[in-house]
Amino acid sequence: MPGLRASLAWSLLLVLAACAPASLKQDIVKAPPNYAQAPANEGVLAEIAARITAAHGAQSSGFRILDSSYDGLYYRLLLMDSARTSLDIQTYLWYPDASGSLILERAVLAARRGVKVRLIVDDLILHGHDQLIANLHAQPNIEFRMFNPWKTRGSMAGRAGEMIAQMERLNTRMHDKLMIVDGRAAVIGGRNIGDHYFGLNEVYNFNDTDVLGIGPVASQASKAFDGFWNSEWVVSADNLTIEPDADIARQQWESLQAFTASTPVLASFPRQPGDWRTQLEGYAASLHIGRSKMVYDEAEPEQIDQRMLSSMFNFFNIARRELLIMNAYIIPAQNGIDAMRALTARGVDVSILTNSLSSHDVPAVNSHYEPWRDDFLEAGVRLYEMRSDPAIKETVIDVPPVVAEFSGLHSKCAVADDRYVFVGSMNLDPRSASINTEMGLFVDSPGLAGEMAAIIRRDMSGANAWHVQMDEDGELFWQDDNKTLTTQPARNGMQRVMNVLMKLGPRDQY
Repeated sequence: MPGLRASLAWSLLLVLAACAPASLKQDIVKAPPNYAQAPANEGVLAEIAARITAAHGAQSSGFRILDSSYDGLYYRLLLMDSARTSLDIQTYLWYPDASGSLILERAVLAARRGVKVRLIVDDLILHGHDQLIANLHAQPNIEFRMFNPWKTRGSMAGRAGEMIAQMERLNTRMHDKLMIVDGRAAVIGGRNIGDHYFGLNEVYNFNDTDVLGIGPVASQASKAFDGFWNSEWVVSADNLTIEPDADIARQQWESLQAFTASTPVLASFPRQPGDWRTQLEGYAASLHIGRSKMVYDEAEPEQIDQRMLSSMFNFFNIARRELLIMNAYIIPAQNGIDAMRALTARGVDVSILTNSLSSHDVPAVNSHYEPWRDDFLEAGVRLYEMRSDPAIKETVIDVPPVVAEFSGLHSKCAVADDRYVFVGSMNLDPRSASINTEMGLFVDSPGLAGEMAAIIRRDMSGANAWHVQMDEDGELFWQDDNKTLTTQPARNGMQRVMNVLMKLGPRDQY
């Protein structure tokens, strides 16, 4: 199995790191602030951006939806290989699997050809990788910083104690996902770095969405990145007690390259960096032109300035005719229902697609979403839930040779009136609203909106989703393109058991 091969390959890195104790230094030294470089003046991305400006004005960018899992990884690789001056990556999760290894390899190769690389990763799953982080950070042209890092890094028991002692701080995680290349191009959306998000996991893969933007949108994204990079919540890898080790670094690099060169699940992707000028210039002709605004929670010194929830509902309220929402994790609260009712009352046609129990990877979210189904329907919302066996599984979600057991929804996007688009990291749940940091992009572009609306409608179709409805007696039923169910769809009985048990947990933590 690919997952097993990834674990074996990366277990070598963990063994190589095990000889040294792991922790943060007692007195954290704040790295001096630094900021994004000026946008590159050379290279294919700079040239495309200049053509967009010349044709459409200094405020306009070109956009492309990264709908398929394949596109999500393919375009990241092309952008990284095309970098001339800078590469910034910000992510919540960075898994040590096939796609995570390939992206890491390309980042190191970019640094080795002189590109300045800055990496911000939430510390949630970095346990055991301190030696690798220290070795990366020690390489020329690479800086590695961690969001809200654990001080206790050597044992899970120690982390558990730290969590109990500092629950409020450690419960705050950086859920943002962002890649910026040369200050000219940015990828913004829902995908973390890992096989589930790029169609390469054999158990389940996500239907997810990013937007690639070329032009001033990249400078907007750089401002958001710099805000985190220089915040009090982000700590430089200089503060790890583990010292970089050149011999271990060489072995880690050799292990990484051997793995990416040989793992079968990466067969569909370019394994080696290339010159993608011809491809990128060809793709540029089909970019949708529009104006954009980055929105994000700000990492203030003492707490996170939560802005995204109000920004999202301000976006929803733009709609005058139609609002399409595709969002993976929804626990709305009464205010959310009231907002939807206000929209439908003034004549807005509101449709929402989220996960069903059968497609869910977080059963607790479904447990706390379930009681709100009736409320959505009574508020006049058309409600859809993704099937675990959608028709798009073969063409959009899984990437050959992988055939996953089931599919789930991870997208966070919306379209208002076939003109305005949102895509980002923001779920419509309490954790995204008031605990984690989130970001997203608003775009005014009829072309982009039309394509995104078509994607959402495709995913709401009976071949890919259940239409949740209420009969005359107030009972719910689920209808797809060939059958009707009177109980919520599930893959197995254990899902139904977990759905009941998870209702005992706190709603506001999901």
